[in-house]
Amino acid sequence: MQNPKAAVVNASLALKIPAQPHGEGLSRPNDVLCEGWLLKKRRKKLQGYARRYFILRPSGLLSYSFEPGTDIRDQIYLPNAAISSTSRRRDIHVDSGRVTFHVKCINESEFDKWMTALRKFTISGMDHERTMGRRSLSRAATAQAGIIAQATILIDEMGQTLDVLAHSLSCDRNSRASTSKLSVANSKSREREGHHSLLSMFKKSGHSPQRNPSVKEDGTSSMLSVDDPSSILTRLREQHAALSEALMKASAATPSFPRSPLPQTIDEEGLSGSGTRSPVMWQSLAQANRSSISTALSSSGSGTVWFDANEGEDYGAEEFVLDDTDPFDEETTTNGGSQISTSSSSIDRAEESEVEADLSYDDTPDSSSVITVTMDRRTRLPSRPNGDEGSLFAVLKKNVGQDLSNISFPVSFNEPLSLLQRLAEEMEYHDLLDKAASTSDSIERMSYIAAFAVSTYASTKFRSGRKGFTPLLGETFEDHRMNFIAEKVVHKPLVMAFHASGQDWELGGTSSGKTKFWGKSFEIIPTGITYLRIGEDEFEWNKPSSFTRNLMMGTKYLEHCGEMVVRNTKTGARCVLDFKETGYWASSPNVVAGSVYSPDGGLLGKLEGKWDDQFAQKLDANHLRVLWRISPFPRDASEYYGFTYFGITLNELTPELVDKLPKTDSRLRPDIRALENGNNALAEDEKSRVEQMQRDRRESGQERRPRWFKQVDGSDKWEYVGGYWEARKASWKNTDNSPLW
Repeated sequence: MQNPKAAVVNASLALKIPAQPHGEGLSRPNDVLCEGWLLKKRRKKLQGYARRYFILRPSGLLSYSFEPGTDIRDQIYLPNAAISSTSRRRDIHVDSGRVTFHVKCINESEFDKWMTALRKFTISGMDHERTMGRRSLSRAATAQAGIIAQATILIDEMGQTLDVLAHSLSCDRNSRASTSKLSVANSKSREREGHHSLLSMFKKSGHSPQRNPSVKEDGTSSMLSVDDPSSILTRLREQHAALSEALMKASAATPSFPRSPLPQTIDEEGLSGSGTRSPVMWQSLAQANRSSISTALSSSGSGTVWFDANEGEDYGAEEFVLDDTDPFDEETTTNGGSQISTSSSSIDRAEESEVEADLSYDDTPDSSSVITVTMDRRTRLPSRPNGDEGSLFAVLKKNVGQDLSNISFPVSFNEPLSLLQRLAEEMEYHDLLDKAASTSDSIERMSYIAAFAVSTYASTKFRSGRKGFTPLLGETFEDHRMNFIAEKVVHKPLVMAFHASGQDWELGGTSSGKTKFWGKSFEIIPTGITYLRIGEDEFEWNKPSSFTRNLMMGTKYLEHCGEMVVRNTKTGARCVLDFKETGYWASSPNVVAGSVYSPDGGLLGKLEGKWDDQFAQKLDANHLRVLWRISPFPRDASEYYGFTYFGITLNELTPELVDKLPKTDSRLRPDIRALENGNNALAEDEKSRVEQMQRDRRESGQERRPRWFKQVDGSDKWEYVGGYWEARKASWKNTDNSPLW
């Protein structure tokens, strides 16, 4: 028999903690530092803001819920966060590295109230200088401070849980007062219905599920005979009080660190010395699991900490003041084109129709122009990453909240692939499109297309540390395995167009977007659209946002969050894919859930899986049909930029390709080749040289024009004009094949 006391303690730590507004009976007077309604930006694009109830506790825990007294949806530990704000727009951005809260205050007084409260957990530049002078602090003391910070949160949550349990016991006693007997059957029924779920854990702790509890003559169950819930709760309160007292003594014995509110404004120069470190990053269980996996595959690519600018230990959040002239607006798209709707299936139908659905491919390569050469491909890169990535914070500290597409990064932040090659990398599982084209069943076809869309993220499983090289205007990349051709067609903002084809399918689209830095994490906001034609069916979809988490400390990881809607623009059918955010209470990362809908909105099928593992069609409650499963990574993938076997081949220059590639192909770029060979110094020099050549062409009016794609009038869409494979077969005769570098 399980020890009932232990069961109760364990359960109390695992519960979701309801948010209790200050002043209600279940909250203690000093538990809340600040609380109230704020407008929180929804996690899905174009969904705007929603009113949420936020609570800030003295421990530094900022949480929100739908309503006062309901379950906490997510929370951030402020001393480990970066806080940025814009007073004119009353915007506040809190970035923990795991998740980012974008909130808007209702009025100026609310903004001032919240910023005053938040600043209690920030560290000023002057305080930072004082903490920098305390580098002699021992590692043991630092670890102790971190443990105390973590224990403070746990004890605070335990206290809230005990309050809720007391309230549940009171409600249960009131309900029992009107009943003289309580049958075991009714008890089980109430447990199934979830009635008084907090109290039910007492009942479950005293008996085994396989053994029915004995019932006395008066009808009461003996399962509670070991300990009455009230006495258990009393002992828990005593233990909680003892823990709180012990924590206060331990905190008093731990070296303190100066902290004071920041001034009303802070200039960018003052930020240069500020840091965002804290002794311990407060992580959820899901993050801890992911961290342990990433540690086993530790490398400079996926496990390296970018932030190394400051060697001192900093305590407190860091505040950034954003430029009012560059608001964060996800509805802004490149080239002033139409907005892309990623709303849920039940709303914003009108917005869905705004996206141009016309898809036309003028030139499909005939069988004589398709390259079908079989060759042995390499399975390892020539060199591991050479040297550290450097200090990302030193590059980004003056660009919080800004679009980072115009920032030039050193090659130490790059991987040996261009962004055009990374587009080709998303085609690794193009056989799924062959399967989609081979079936006449509309649900099955949509399911395979959805699986392909999910599989495009598989190569990013161990890719969170480095970025691809930005292509030059007119730069191209080909991959004959799926007749893939991509070209950079617009310099600012960066737009790349691509086209691929296979058996009875054609795929094309554009790739563009913005990148934002919020103090602890990157947000990549895609604005391109992918088009697919299979027979008479035409499909389109856009990508959700991607986040690189834990940039400043801990293990970096990549997370894709939001909604992707695959639409059949001919029939109106659609598949809604929800890339789940790994929230505070999540038990499994990288989950994707899908639903297939008929043209009239009826549910036709369910899909489920993970973008880094597999994706399946749900046949019934007990059966799944696996549509796609990720291919094994190289054993030493983490030591070679996290590349897949497919990715390793993308920059390979085989003898068969040397005389066939145009001089604009990414494989011929000297800076990428030098980085692949481990020569960072040469790569840096060559990168500067080729970028200067591009600037010289632009200034002299000789800027390269797109060759293989044309823009559709009045839209952001670019179409493949054809002729690439024919020109390749003719060895580029009568074709402008001048080099870019």
